[in-house]
Amino acid sequence: MATLGQWVVGARPRTLPAAIAPVVVGTGLAINAGSMHAGQAGLALVVALALQVGVNFANDYSDGIRGTDNMRVGPVRLVGQDLARPRAVRLAAFIAFGVACLAGLALVFATQTWWLLIVGVACVAAAWLYTGGPRPYGYHGLGEVFVLIFFGLVPVVGTFYVQSGTITLAAVIASVGVGTLACAVLVTNNLRDLPSDQQVGKHTLAVRLGEHRTRGLYVACILATAIATIIVAVIISWLVLLALATFIIAPLRLILSGATGPALIPALKQTGLLVLIYGLGLGLLIALA
Repeated sequence: MATLGQWVVGARPRTLPAAIAPVVVGTGLAINAGSMHAGQAGLALVVALALQVGVNFANDYSDGIRGTDNMRVGPVRLVGQDLARPRAVRLAAFIAFGVACLAGLALVFATQTWWLLIVGVACVAAAWLYTGGPRPYGYHGLGEVFVLIFFGLVPVVGTFYVQSGTITLAAVIASVGVGTLACAVLVTNNLRDLPSDQQVGKHTLAVRLGEHRTRGLYVACILATAIATIIVAVIISWLVLLALATFIIAPLRLILSGATGPALIPALKQTGLLVLIYGLGLGLLIALA
């Protein structure tokens, strides 16, 4: 029987790069601006990772009690597959959110920026309401929008801001690049689950668009990241264009091949790896520039 710890680090590793990459990029921007603060960067990473773990548990709990995981073809789910009690999974989500809140409060005190409290509350609310609450936005085709905001704009710009005390155009554009790549992970996930989501009434964007256009959306996400990278290169340095070399591992052929269901699991893993490598590469190149 899977334990909570095994599930966090084993069954859903592809979700962690989406938390690490934006913090690395934001810190690279801070280094480039000559304003890096290791303490603030570390706290930002704790916030990002704790929120990601929290949303993993929250999704497992909410999908499980709704019964939408009963026909799942992806990684193990604790509640949906009766591997853990719903109450225990919900508690794990709240503990992770608590860790994120504590690290966030430390950032508020360190930067004396009190409006960050509002951002923190919005992050926790978005994490819970993705599949939780009476009208989860993930069930109504809005998941990608919130991923762009909370896995791109907020963590990249936020990490940069808590170290530099400012917001720049380069940070905003870089956050769009990271966010659209994170969206590609969700698009792949929803493409894989499209048939089962249709049956249980989970109206993800993939269900609304249909299979063919969802595959096109994946390509659009990759292109959007490439365009954002080029703009950041124009603003900062052409050295940043080297980050585009990471796209060699993008599973475009598999996505466009018509693969469905379990056959898309390798594409999901490759896209998660792409997010991590791209984020590390972009952050390093911006720092070096």
